[in-house]
Amino acid sequence: MTPALNQRPMLSVVVPIYNEEDTVGKFLKATRDALAAVTEDYEIIFVADPCTDRTLEILRDEHARDGRIKLLVFSRRFGQPAATWGGLSFAQGRAVVVIDGDLQDPPGLIPEMVRRWREGYKVVIPQRQSRKGEPLLKRLIAYVAYKFINKISSVPIPCNTGDFRLLDRVVVNQLLRLNESHGFLRGLTSVVGFKTCLLPFDREARAGGKGKYNRLTGSMRIGFNGIVAFSDYLLNLMVAIGFAMASLAVVAMAVIAYLKASQRYDFAAGLATVAMLVLLLTGIQFIGMGILGAYIGRIYDESKRRPKFIVEEQVGWQAAEDPGNETGTPR
Repeated sequence: MTPALNQRPMLSVVVPIYNEEDTVGKFLKATRDALAAVTEDYEIIFVADPCTDRTLEILRDEHARDGRIKLLVFSRRFGQPAATWGGLSFAQGRAVVVIDGDLQDPPGLIPEMVRRWREGYKVVIPQRQSRKGEPLLKRLIAYVAYKFINKISSVPIPCNTGDFRLLDRVVVNQLLRLNESHGFLRGLTSVVGFKTCLLPFDREARAGGKGKYNRLTGSMRIGFNGIVAFSDYLLNLMVAIGFAMASLAVVAMAVIAYLKASQRYDFAAGLATVAMLVLLLTGIQFIGMGILGAYIGRIYDESKRRPKFIVEEQVGWQAAEDPGNETGTPR
């Protein structure tokens, strides 16, 4: 039975989606079948940037048939992290599942995730044992990125996990309180803590079409975002490299002065070596400036306090009447 209006459902499913007309029907069928084994008291919230295919039309039709299917459409393309955050902001469930709409994250895991939640876990995170359909380079980058982030991060982030997870209402409330602009969910979940369970699974290839959100460059950007957001290790590393290079320069100057005094060094013959050293030091300086700029840029983004997303259309809620409510969050 569909829950009564304004009644908090037991379970919310948040689905960031973009141009997925080939997979959205299959995803909905698989998700409904999985939820039927758990409860009829649920809502499925699709969150989309403006799409260029029939995805939004399909979802509007689905809502007309089933009020538990809801849709948020942003005013422009904000990206997947913002879509996830928008879904969390609107979700009303006592537990919230975040899942991609391409069927690489299997909806069939939801009953087991809910079972673990009922056992007392506040966070249930499926952990990939295999990653079918993904290029080797992307898998290699993901492996290295997780290892590096966990090496330097102030909070542990489970390896081989994505945003696919179940979050208890208390966890969602704490995440929304953080209000950080980058929206790196897997890191912020570790920041708030709570009792967590890892659930191994094999990730399947996409059910159809090509990925729109999780491109290689997007994965690299998200990984770098996680490094900068949860550690100042790179800043300290650049200081250490600076001291090491300065010490090396002092030693080199002493050696060159000795060789010049003893007339054992032909300075014209050493121009190539000097040029390479200058290029090396200049490269290190630019890398350091880039790292410093990344942190300053993060400070700049946080200080502006712009909304993470702006909702243009919401299907399944009564739109907020307050014109100052830029994100359209329901009252």
